[in-house]
Amino acid sequence: MKGKGVVPQQPALAQMLFAAINEHEAALGRVSRLLHDDVSQVLSAVGLQLDAMRMDFRAEAPGIEERAAEIQNMLEQVIEQLRDISNELNPSVVERAGLQFALDRLAGKVRKNFSGTVRLHFDPATHVPTAMAKTFYKIAECAVDNALARPRCTMIEIQVKRARGECVLEVHDNGYLDPTDTMTVSLGQMLMDYYATKSEVSLKVKGSQEEGTVVRASCPLSDTLSGSAS
Repeated sequence: MKGKGVVPQQPALAQMLFAAINEHEAALGRVSRLLHDDVSQVLSAVGLQLDAMRMDFRAEAPGIEERAAEIQNMLEQVIEQLRDISNELNPSVVERAGLQFALDRLAGKVRKNFSGTVRLHFDPATHVPTAMAKTFYKIAECAVDNALARPRCTMIEIQVKRARGECVLEVHDNGYLDPTDTMTVSLGQMLMDYYATKSEVSLKVKGSQEEGTVVRASCPLSDTLSGSAS
């Protein structure tokens, strides 16, 4: 399957779907910034004020040191949880932390509820520019979601590498490929096609009932020399 095969066939549905996705990501970004920039900073300020109060009143209140330490520990746990939630909600994690971190976090998220094996192989010599890295990540998300929806899937492998003058993302799974499941195929493929076409990434999907499915996204290495988000 080529990256330009699905979107033109269903333009109205595609446009509605992508508009909804963009609006959803914008909302998530706003919530993420609120948690990170406002709520977390307020809690950090509370911790500092608590520490100052502990120092001011430790002579008059002998037990304040231990109690303040307990409260500060709880605050630190809450702040850490908020940071995790903020990172989870933020659709621009690739821009902030790089493609490898984002894919590693994606793999970790899948492992929490997936009884099979999830592997990530990232060639450290492969540098992906930010715009292309965001596309690779979106395609990987779609490919992983499709893999999880397939029966008897016990293995998902994500790989980023250099091959034949190209920067390549491959997502392979061994799930049962049901040729009659047109809904999953069309929606998942539509999203991957959209992201690939938008960024001029070459996209190929190969699948068989015996070997599972391989999603391959690639771009020339000549385009990966600057602005990397690897």
